[in-house]
Amino acid sequence: MPARTHTRLHPATTGSVDIRLPWWALALPALAFVALLALILNPSDAHAASGGPAITHLFERVQQLLAR
Repeated sequence: MPARTHTRLHPATTGSVDIRLPWWALALPALAFVALLALILNPSDAHAASGGPAITHLFERVQQLLAR
């Protein structure tokens, strides 16, 4: 059986490209840029992530199991 091909309803136009982006494709990078800019302007708001005792205990347990 021959492969079916898609027939174009409208001929290709020359000189114009129609690209449509969803709203979040521009909003998320802009939001990330603003957040990083705010951290640069006020570095006292940036806090380092601290490892809780549960994660530390988990890593110690994994290290003990691998050492055996």
